[in-house]
Amino acid sequence: MSPSTHDLSPIARPGGGLAMVAMDQRESLRDMFDQAGRGRPADDVLTRFKLDVAEVLGPLASAFLIDRHYGFEQVRDVLPASTGLILAADELTQEDGGPVEETAIDAVVARQDLAGVVALKLLIIWRRDALRERRVELARDFIALARERGVLSVLEPVVRRSTEADWDAEVAIREAARELSALRPDLYKVQVPLAGTGDEAQQREASRLLDEAIATPWVVLSQGVERERFLPAVRAACLEGASGFLAGRALWSDVVGADDVPAVLRERSVPRLEALIETVDDVATDWRTR
Repeated sequence: MSPSTHDLSPIARPGGGLAMVAMDQRESLRDMFDQAGRGRPADDVLTRFKLDVAEVLGPLASAFLIDRHYGFEQVRDVLPASTGLILAADELTQEDGGPVEETAIDAVVARQDLAGVVALKLLIIWRRDALRERRVELARDFIALARERGVLSVLEPVVRRSTEADWDAEVAIREAARELSALRPDLYKVQVPLAGTGDEAQQREASRLLDEAIATPWVVLSQGVERERFLPAVRAACLEGASGFLAGRALWSDVVGADDVPAVLRERSVPRLEALIETVDDVATDWRTR
């Protein structure tokens, strides 16, 4: 594998692993509050939650991902210099309470002040349908935008079934990886193989196959993985070529709706993040070797 286009050290740990916290959820976070019995929260509630996560977990993370809508300016001020700031550049098409169906480049992010930002992130919904090539062009445009703005590009494809009768999510994840990582984003963020449901041998084999399909440094995300399965899944992925994780729900999903968010973050989320960081430092693939 050839080296990354840019230097990932602004979002990496000293040993070359990546231990990053995602806090760019928007309507999905509002829905999580609803599911936790707190109703549909106002915007300031979402912002306060994101700031609490940034203040408690941010100093431990090698990078922190935020959206522009809820707390970006405040997070930019509270994160320590050692934590790289990643800004979500995706505009989401999403029904209330439903999954993201399509994405585009957020025109506001494309032209806004990126002082303090070291990377942009774009979610791509990958399907085998008539819009497939358009999504490839979207990814290409995003990577070019990041380079023009002088920041890193983090590409996050999430595969979805269209009309295939013989759908195999693992095959689709690898197919998307071959297609989109070939565009050379600086970092590829990918779904955990087997959604973390395999044993150690199965997770490692699935991760090995995924690693063969990815042309750049890569990390895993935590959506769709049970919290207790995320740590062993990260370890298996790192042993087979991943450089770490960029995760949100596995760290803080059960804190949503708590009366004292900072206290519960310190009790539950900090130990989870510390264990993940230890794993990354122990076995993650140094991004500089890709």
